Amino acid sequence: MEASVKKILDKLKARKFDPVYFLQGEESYFIDYISDYIEQHVLSDAEKSFNQVVVYGKDVAMATVLTHARRFPMMAERQVVIVKEAQEIQDLGREAGAKLLLDYLKQPVPSTVLVFCHKHKQLDKRKELGKTIEKLATTISGKKLYDNQLPEFISEYAREREISMDAQAAFTLCQLVGNDLNRLANEFDKVSLLLKPGESITVERVLSHVGVSKEYNIFELQKSIIQRDGLTAARIVNYFEQNTKRNPIIPVVAFLYSFFSKLLVAAQTTDKSEKGLISSLKISPYAVRDYSLALQHYQLWKIADNIMHLKTADLQLKGVDAGSVDEGQILRELVYKLMN
Repeated sequence: MEASVKKILDKLKARKFDPVYFLQGEESYFIDYISDYIEQHVLSDAEKSFNQVVVYGKDVAMATVLTHARRFPMMAERQVVIVKEAQEIQDLGREAGAKLLLDYLKQPVPSTVLVFCHKHKQLDKRKELGKTIEKLATTISGKKLYDNQLPEFISEYAREREISMDAQAAFTLCQLVGNDLNRLANEFDKVSLLLKPGESITVERVLSHVGVSKEYNIFELQKSIIQRDGLTAARIVNYFEQNTKRNPIIPVVAFLYSFFSKLLVAAQTTDKSEKGLISSLKISPYAVRDYSLALQHYQLWKIADNIMHLKTADLQLKGVDAGSVDEGQILRELVYKLMN
């Protein structure tokens, strides 16, 4: 869990509440986690009827939000105002709405807990509103987790629920689902409901009950081919077959043809250091590691063979000697040939 998220939750659990929370960023899971905790735990059930307001950004202007915030609680120590989908507040991005919020931030009502759930993006911190929120409100800037952080996230999620899950099962679940934390948590919950007392989540259970929901791209296919990772490559080909509109096969083959054509040049270059490859291939420093790794896995004759396989697949996709095979079958056979 992000340090900023943990810090906020620790304070909330200690019943130390701040007047304004501005929860923003690409990763909605942490935004929902904190706002749900506030919605469920700050007020008692009896207090919520008169003192808890939940509105949606698309339905309100900033003036309406702040009118709620400036009310005083009824028969309670505090009130809670939660703005979900706050990025859709009608005038948040306009001068008038921003000024209203700036004025409130400078003098918030101490008996109100005001929560903005601003999803999928952050305010521009170069502008006055972004700077002031960072300074005067309690904030998180939820970033998407990197793939290598996902197993620890789901392992921690399991520990919090006192459910045993081995490391390989955590890794497999993350490989199948990807870095959508809400979906990861939901898939974990579905599997955990099937457990009997004392049972743990294993790789077999994950493979049996979790479908592939991760969205793959051509860069990940190329990476799996470079590493000769047959399992991941097959998983990505399956995904591409099921989503040909989003991942048309001809551009995929063209992309791989470009890579192996440059790799052929790299294999015949005298200076195979990263600096030498950048110079000879005219590529970005960020791309050079792929070529260096591929040179460890592919000899010159195999690279030349792969270029011929790619040319053949391109012609088949364009109707030449294709027979009755479809695009997915052509890609599947191509990827197998590239790695074997």
